[in-house]
Amino acid sequence: MIYHCNYRHAHINLLPMNHLCCWQVTGLYTPGRGEITSLDAGNIDDILTHFVCVCIFHRCRFSQMLHPIFEEASNIVREEYPDATQVVFARVDCDQHSDIAQRYRISKYPTLKLFRNGMMMKREYRGQRSVTAIADFIRQQKVDPIKEIENLEEISTVDRSRRTIIGYFEKRDSANYRTYEKVANILRDDCVFLAAFGDVSKPERFSGDNIIYKPMGENAPDMVYMGSLTNFDLSYAWTQDKCVPLVREITFENGEELTEEGIPFLILFHQKDDTDSLEKFQQEVARQLISEKGSINFLHADCDKFRHPLLHIQKTPADCPVIAIDSFRHMYVFPEFSDLAVPGKLRQFVLDLHSGKLHREFHHGPDPTDSTPGQQEENIEVASSPPESSFQKLAPSETRYTILRDRDEL
Repeated sequence: MIYHCNYRHAHINLLPMNHLCCWQVTGLYTPGRGEITSLDAGNIDDILTHFVCVCIFHRCRFSQMLHPIFEEASNIVREEYPDATQVVFARVDCDQHSDIAQRYRISKYPTLKLFRNGMMMKREYRGQRSVTAIADFIRQQKVDPIKEIENLEEISTVDRSRRTIIGYFEKRDSANYRTYEKVANILRDDCVFLAAFGDVSKPERFSGDNIIYKPMGENAPDMVYMGSLTNFDLSYAWTQDKCVPLVREITFENGEELTEEGIPFLILFHQKDDTDSLEKFQQEVARQLISEKGSINFLHADCDKFRHPLLHIQKTPADCPVIAIDSFRHMYVFPEFSDLAVPGKLRQFVLDLHSGKLHREFHHGPDPTDSTPGQQEENIEVASSPPESSFQKLAPSETRYTILRDRDEL
């Protein structure tokens, strides 16, 4: 029997057809071979030090439908990775262990999370809920993210359209490289990782093992990691800062993930080839809004791909570049892209979101403190309602998850 379900936002054509989700339930599961470890407060910290795929569930119908699929996927993976420490399949019953759900901020069931070295990966499994798809996902995650450099001439052919980290090590079997491996596995989706060893790396090891970062752009200078190569926390923090851009691109593939982070979007809509506007936006975000990182997501989006949100704010691709905030309740448009050059203007736009001013002014007209005498009544007459959120429709679907509760947004 096969159950099909569409995302609740499919009707607005935000997602292509390959984003339909599909439950597969069959009577062909082979119980008993796979070993699913049940996590609780007593064992979770020890178990998660391995590479672990965790099914976090409670007694909802979606969780019950996933159980046999998850078990059979573990059976298949166990045959390929018989060492129990290579891949651990685990589960958490949040009816019994709500503290674990709170610890990892779980807001929907079932959720499939990956853990490496005790750290929860930012990107959870969001693919098709079938035995084959889950097993394939684990296989992909087990592929070594580090490509070995056989000749230093290969460095000249590095793709400068991607962020690249290169490690030069005397030995593969070393504490320095093991730390590098851990970092690369966690940030494998954000950077290209390369490594050279022995005689190949010797010309670059004039002061010992070292790691460099090659930014995007042909003329961008390399950056050298100056911290301890065996200190995981320092290595990870430095690499994450280089690999995860301050302004990220939102796509149909990562839209659900970004939405689930639960903080508003500040978005630049621009034509794909308009790199000048993107560069100006990135510079002003870094200059004005670095202190707001964590309270708002800085994003950019392809105008042509995201026509619907633009239409929602009465814009078209011809109007791009356009800057807007989506608070997950309403959308607010930055007055003019040229205002980006006005010192503090973009920052004030974001602060007005957090203070509730944008919301108040859309419903009630400009705040009295911003009005000149005699204009207050006129302002009330022109007050309007802001467009509803468009990107909220990219959030996890109630036809696929049991959602715990709605967030409060501005």
